[in-house]
Amino acid sequence: MLQISVRTYQRWKKNAAMGDQRSTATRFIARRLPDDEREQVVRICCSPEYQDASPYAIYADLLDKGIYTASVSTMYRILRERGLLHHRGESRPGTRHAKPAELKATGPNQVWSWDITYLPTLVNGIFLYGYVLMDVWSRKIVGWEVHTEESESHAQDFFRRMAATQNVRGVHLHSDNGNPMKGATILVLFFALGILPSYSRPRVSNDNPFSESLFKTLKYRPGYPKRFRDTEHARRWFADFVHWYNTEHRHSGIGYMTPEDRHNGRTPKIMAHRNAVLTAARQKHPERWPNGQMNWDEYPVVYLNPEPTTRQSLMRKTA
Repeated sequence: MLQISVRTYQRWKKNAAMGDQRSTATRFIARRLPDDEREQVVRICCSPEYQDASPYAIYADLLDKGIYTASVSTMYRILRERGLLHHRGESRPGTRHAKPAELKATGPNQVWSWDITYLPTLVNGIFLYGYVLMDVWSRKIVGWEVHTEESESHAQDFFRRMAATQNVRGVHLHSDNGNPMKGATILVLFFALGILPSYSRPRVSNDNPFSESLFKTLKYRPGYPKRFRDTEHARRWFADFVHWYNTEHRHSGIGYMTPEDRHNGRTPKIMAHRNAVLTAARQKHPERWPNGQMNWDEYPVVYLNPEPTTRQSLMRKTA
């Protein structure tokens, strides 16, 4: 009936001071706070004054006021038991935003990424804005504009012009959460053009890595003006940068190809030529190639925000 063995019962009876030693038995702990003091800790931590503070900050502030209620660890323990460790008070708790869905590109014009970057002018606090659209698979800048303000109307005109020159229907378009990207009217335009929008989590720049990497390349480019004189100056510089980036820059993420070559399907021919040159060099001096010949291969698939399983699979292939 007690769910203990006879020997255990005999040992407990011999030493009555041991009491009930079952794991489920209620024990008296001398240092445990009584219920009224535990409720006082909860009331203090949930008060308007402390509802946004950590137990360490509450503990220190109470000591400064000459008040001691409980240790920091006890505060943490009581709040954890009540589910109040992360959110206290009457306001709605913060929501966790789901990671954007994985996007997969196996060719050009399947997944695009776009963003708007600040371009400083000669006047402090006044900026120009560069609208840049790139193809994730080839890294080619497929569209760009420079304006004096960041607005949804400029973004709409930008994509209307893109739709007039390229087939945008069915393209996955990824961006961050800026107002020009998520406005109601531009979403209607995307729906009409057949563009499938995708968005990063709020304040998570890693969800839009291709555009962020492009902007770093842009602003660390030799000759990048610290400040632009006017819109015309910015547009001229941007045009030169885009020409260099698309036709001359050998991008490490696509096998040191230029985005233009990859976008136009010239990668297999260029890779085959590289391998042929290496093969001829190895045959001429085989003693110089003790570890075999490096083989240049095309990267056929590009993922934007890959799932953990996809990331692990890519790492195994690389290893």
